[in-house]
Amino acid sequence: MSLEQTVANRPRQSPLMRYLQRFEEGRLIRAAFFGMLIGTASVLALDFSDLLERNGLMPDAASATAVTVPILPPAVDSDNAGGGVDPRQFIRTNEAMLRDPMRFILQPGGTLEAIGSVDVGSALRFAEEVELRGEYVRRVTLNSPGGSLDDAMAMARLMREKGFATEVEDGALCASSCPLMLAGGATRIVDEKGAVGLHQFYASNNPDTPPAQAMADAQVTTARISRLLIELGVDPALWLHALDTPPRALYYLSAEEMAKYRLVTKSDQVAAGG
Repeated sequence: MSLEQTVANRPRQSPLMRYLQRFEEGRLIRAAFFGMLIGTASVLALDFSDLLERNGLMPDAASATAVTVPILPPAVDSDNAGGGVDPRQFIRTNEAMLRDPMRFILQPGGTLEAIGSVDVGSALRFAEEVELRGEYVRRVTLNSPGGSLDDAMAMARLMREKGFATEVEDGALCASSCPLMLAGGATRIVDEKGAVGLHQFYASNNPDTPPAQAMADAQVTTARISRLLIELGVDPALWLHALDTPPRALYYLSAEEMAKYRLVTKSDQVAAGG
């Protein structure tokens, strides 16, 4: 058979198939997974207002007050929630201290304590602390119920830039946006009785936001979080637990899950268990 006949007899591929063959399989898988995350956020956001109302978080139109969630939320009602263990029993920090705006305390040995809620402005205060005393900092210990996503993400990037380690010590809580800060550590440790939890991000005080805008905002935020986790070497599948957990609960991560998603580079919980 001639070369011309061989070419003529080959099955013709569609332009789409020819385009896809230009990419490596791994890149396609990552792109598909990233699309799944965005799609999940879209589905949640389609009924965003109803979601807030069901969880008691929709403010009255007449008084657009800020959303308030418990400082120590219960474990989400799920068979897979953190191995069925509610680690709140181990948390020793006073709730009032966790509710206060985040503050930074430099301790001997190069430890910078970050304790309190991640309020708007936390990242600026952290940057100022690093500018003044960053040369002495070796690790950042986290004890926070979370808060502002933008501030948590900015602090995570600065921690990685400076090469700081991060740690959630025994008796401490790292929840909501705080695990993004944990992910920022060059090395990351969660002690055996440290609690790390995730839940949905939520709109704070605008009942007039159109559903379409709420959907768009949710997609953009999920994309930003996913990109940050990939940038920091953490599996973005971690955030799926946040997407399906209501704001008034937490999905407390088990030691095995934190290791699987590479949220920790060393876990005292895993070491103690085996």
